Amino acid sequence: MILSRRQFVGLCAGASAAPLARVMAAIAPTQPGSGRTFHLSISANALEANPDLLTIVRSAGVTDLWLVAFLNGRWHCEPDRIQQWRERITRTGMDAHVINVPLGHPGDSLGTINDEVRPTRPGQWRAGVHADGTRRMGTSLHPPATEENARALRRLQDVGVDRVFLDDDFRLAPSPGVVGGCFCDDHRERFLTLHGYGSREWTDLLTAVRNRRLTSTLREWVEFTCDELTACFKAQQQAAPRIRLGIMVMYFGAEKAGVRLADYRDVPLRVGELMFDDTSFAPIKNKTAELFSVLFHRRFVSPENAWSETTAFPADRLSARNMAGKLATSTISDVRNTMFMSGLTPFPAAHWQTLGPAMKKHVAIHREIAGHTMRGPFKHYWGEPSRFVGDDNPNSLFLASGIPFEVMDEPARDGWTFLSDFDARAVPSGGLRSRGTIFVCRPGAGAQAESLLVVPESLPELFALKRKLAPQLGNVPFVEEDKPAVCAWYPSAEAVLLWNPAEQRETFTIRFGRNRRQVFVDGLDIELVRDMK
Repeated sequence: MILSRRQFVGLCAGASAAPLARVMAAIAPTQPGSGRTFHLSISANALEANPDLLTIVRSAGVTDLWLVAFLNGRWHCEPDRIQQWRERITRTGMDAHVINVPLGHPGDSLGTINDEVRPTRPGQWRAGVHADGTRRMGTSLHPPATEENARALRRLQDVGVDRVFLDDDFRLAPSPGVVGGCFCDDHRERFLTLHGYGSREWTDLLTAVRNRRLTSTLREWVEFTCDELTACFKAQQQAAPRIRLGIMVMYFGAEKAGVRLADYRDVPLRVGELMFDDTSFAPIKNKTAELFSVLFHRRFVSPENAWSETTAFPADRLSARNMAGKLATSTISDVRNTMFMSGLTPFPAAHWQTLGPAMKKHVAIHREIAGHTMRGPFKHYWGEPSRFVGDDNPNSLFLASGIPFEVMDEPARDGWTFLSDFDARAVPSGGLRSRGTIFVCRPGAGAQAESLLVVPESLPELFALKRKLAPQLGNVPFVEEDKPAVCAWYPSAEAVLLWNPAEQRETFTIRFGRNRRQVFVDGLDIELVRDMK
């Protein structure tokens, strides 16, 4: 802990000025929502190569299949063939819909072989230009991309398709943490003309992008990019009004990638995840970062319109056990629809032997907490600096500290709010102001202010913080042990959901006032602790 005892006591006193008893009392019960559904993204080629797959996934609990259709300006599966497969899938008792890749991707993110799908059509679709001058196909928007995608949707609508996801991340940035948009000559001229700028402002913009400084010019650039992507989406909606159109958002996808999330509140939205193989999913920190991204996106979409991106990539690199473990992020966040994905190659059929039972367990638990809101003294917040210029490295490990948390749209009036480095740097200048909460940041943020509590992002340091705060948590359930545990508290359901992010089975003690409850949770699994009142 990088603060003196006197500083710590003072900060905690400030937090307790709005007592936690009052904070937690302001909770309105809500009606439990609907249950969980499970979907599979698949290609017709994969179904033809695996004749038993339809029966296997239906038996596991999958309700809908999403067929890959229009990819990067080409038909991977023509509408007539899509319709034949839709009819065949419907006869099995499942529904069938379509996934399109509207803009492409900088690399092969579909698991293709033998040049089955090329990134985009050179000579027809133009490469994007990044701020550093490099060129790359995919995630850039030039004519005729919007027009061709609109025509494709009209053809799909004509054969009866009623739901389509724009997939492979609907975005204008090549990867998370990048300030996107196309910096080609045409976009440069359009942007400068729109704002009456010249070469000096363009140079200032490139400098701000390089240094990740949220200047007024950079803000205008980001809004310009968002306007372009939103217009592309709306044009596709208008081209096929009978199709319910949704988008897939990448890990921490937001304004800097051209995704103004507020523009998509009323459409299906796939929340951004990233840990697609065993190596990336293994660290506790990475699990909490993925959960953080999902919680952030849930701020902008209703549970019914929220979809997971439960992806294995390459298809055989995420074990069935880890894929089942990823279901926890959706259950905790009340994401009602799970989309299993693995590009054009299906993950091993044997995975469904593990996934089926896990899906049933999550359905049962989700049913009890759906529609209820998480509460807690730790606050999840992802601010404007993170969304416009940040590197998408959240201060997220607190989610595994065993203390309940809640998601905030704006700085809270109480508790402890964990900030990214970019949000923390806005505090000393007044760009981000506390309304009563204690801001917690990492030493690497390089930010100093009286309202900032500096805590290294490590489990030992967070457990030490928990021990110091324990006397103030009498009316809040929390995990006593110094073990990683995601503790989500739903007061209106009188329940606590525990996710054990470790590989091995653990025993946890939940303390709630004077009461203690012992809970056993298998590795990567969840358990619901009821009657927490």
